[in-house]
Amino acid sequence: MSEAAAATAQDKRAPAGAPPLIRLRGVTKVYGEGALAFQALKGVDLDIAQSDFVAIMGPSGSGKSTAMNILGCLDRPTAGEYLFKGVHVESLSRDERAQLRRRYFGFVFQGFNLLARTSAQENVELPLLYRGESAAARHAAAARALEAVGLKGWEHHTPAELSGGQQQRVAIARAIVTGPAVLLADEPTGNLDTQRSHEIMELLWQLNAEQGITVLMVTHEPDMAAYARRIVRFLDGKVDSDAPNPHPVGLRAHATALPAVPAQEVS
Repeated sequence: MSEAAAATAQDKRAPAGAPPLIRLRGVTKVYGEGALAFQALKGVDLDIAQSDFVAIMGPSGSGKSTAMNILGCLDRPTAGEYLFKGVHVESLSRDERAQLRRRYFGFVFQGFNLLARTSAQENVELPLLYRGESAAARHAAAARALEAVGLKGWEHHTPAELSGGQQQRVAIARAIVTGPAVLLADEPTGNLDTQRSHEIMELLWQLNAEQGITVLMVTHEPDMAAYARRIVRFLDGKVDSDAPNPHPVGLRAHATALPAVPAQEVS
C-alpha cells in the first residue's frame, strides 16, 4: 500500500477517544419459550470502532452467528442495548432496521448467493436497483465496484463462467457498491481453496485499509482470522476474549496494490 493510501486510511479511522461506531451492552438473545427456551447470547458487551477489522471466532453454538445477525440488523436482541452511530437499534421497527441495513451495511456470505443466469454486472447492480437508482448510475457504480475487486473486463460473465474466487469477488463488489460503512462477512472463504481464500482475505484487508470500511467477519479458520486487527472469541453465549492482533497478515500482504485477477484463474 502506498504512503498516500496509508495516510488516507489513517484519516478514516476514528480519532482516539471517539465514541465507537457500534456498541453492544448487556445484549441477550433467547429463542423459544418456557422449558424450550434457549439463551444464545448471555449479556454481550462489545465495542467496534470505525474502520476496525474484527474476526469473530468460536465453536458451533457459541453465539457468534447470533451476534452477527444482531449486528447486521437481521435480528433484534431480547434484551440489552445496540447502538449504531449513537442510535438505539434495538428500539427500531423492522422497516427502520431495513433502512439502516440498506444505507450502512454490506453482506458477504459463504455461498456467494449470486443469481445464476445474470451477469456479474447485473448481480452487483441489484442493491442499487432496490434503491431505485437510475440505470446509468447503477452501471457506473457496478463497474467501479467490479474494478475495485479486480474484475474489470469480467462484467458480462455469468457465475457459471467464473471460478469460486471470482464469484466471491462479485459478491464482495455487490456488498460494497452502495458505499457501506460496515461489511459483514460470514465465513467468506468457507467454500474456497487455500490460494483463493488468501486472495479474498487480502481483498478484504485492502477494502478496510484503503477505503476505511469496517469489516466484521465470522470465521473458523485461524489463518484467515490472522488478517484482522482484532480477534473476538465467543464461548457459551458470551465474549470469552477480545484482543488486538499486533501483526495482521494483510499489513505485509499489501506492501503493493492487489493486482487484477488474471484470465487464467477461470476454472
